[in-house]
Amino acid sequence: MSVLSVFPTEYNAIIDRVSHIDPIRYASTRNFVDGDVTYLSPYISRGVISSKLVQQITLARGFTAKAIEKFLQELAWREYFQRVWQARGDALFQELRQPQADVAHHEMLEALVSATTGIEVIDQAITELYSTGYLHNHVRMYVASIACNIGKAHWLAPSQWMYAYLLDGDLASNTCSWQWVAGAFADKKYFCNQDNINHYTRYTQHNTFLDRAFEMLPTVSIPPAMQTRTHWGIRTKLPSFPTITLDVAKPTLLYNSYNLDPHWRRSEDLNRVLLLEPSHFLRFPVSESVIDFILSLAKNIDGIQVMTGEVSELLTLYNNPGGADNMLISKEHPAFSHYPGLRDEREWIYPQVTGYYPSFFSFWKRCRKLGTD
Repeated sequence: MSVLSVFPTEYNAIIDRVSHIDPIRYASTRNFVDGDVTYLSPYISRGVISSKLVQQITLARGFTAKAIEKFLQELAWREYFQRVWQARGDALFQELRQPQADVAHHEMLEALVSATTGIEVIDQAITELYSTGYLHNHVRMYVASIACNIGKAHWLAPSQWMYAYLLDGDLASNTCSWQWVAGAFADKKYFCNQDNINHYTRYTQHNTFLDRAFEMLPTVSIPPAMQTRTHWGIRTKLPSFPTITLDVAKPTLLYNSYNLDPHWRRSEDLNRVLLLEPSHFLRFPVSESVIDFILSLAKNIDGIQVMTGEVSELLTLYNNPGGADNMLISKEHPAFSHYPGLRDEREWIYPQVTGYYPSFFSFWKRCRKLGTD
């Protein structure tokens, strides 16, 4: 499968996908790899559409909030992770609640990089991740559990590895989820065994290092297949573009890899620039396929120009760069809090629920109450 065969980038195709979601079937089948999942996460993560828009389109089709509560709850998880990042800032990339227990090393596991864990469906899924940029959410949990709780790797390095290849690479969702599995953002670690994997992937493999009872897993030694470590790394290949041209009499709308909304201030006569900052991608590297996906999504934005460079370089294109800060307009996002100028608020399902909540369910309790008031 190619990336675009799974995730088309034309805006109308994306909205058509939203309009055909079956939120009832989704709730009952989403944990199975062949379940009725939405395949919307890359578009929400990249800011092409918002969770709010997905909610509005779905409710407008006649579903009630009560009937699709599980679906809305899953949308709320994304907002929750973003609120954690807003509240904690760079502390997101450290243990959020307590240190991960039983850590043997801070490196990457060779078996994951090379898709040779011996768990056949996991190895197939990793290979698919490299080719399509997609992993089913349940499989992500399996991979994280194998890395952190069986291979006893610290969560950070493998979380960076997975993020680099995900088209929906949301730093908040990815980082919080890895910490949750590793027990750094939850009361306990998450374990999966072979029976659990077989059930949700429709597989029948046995006699693996996971083929044992759940209660035995926390006590097992690191299996031979998970003992080889590697210093995995990737460098983002950012393309070069012709020098952009700004009408310096107009403000510039600043797009980035998390804001590719083609309807943002659409009726206004403004410069529109997708900024790919080398400093951002040096800290959070991604694959070439992810960059290609971002650039393809940007084609939905009328009049967009693409610039590889820092925001400080963009400012120098104005005649008076020292006083041009107010000429830049962006959308609020923790990854780009260094942008100068004006910031528009992102579109939230629950804009009133802000700040840090130590667990999703304390956050959801507040959201749910607002939804029924």
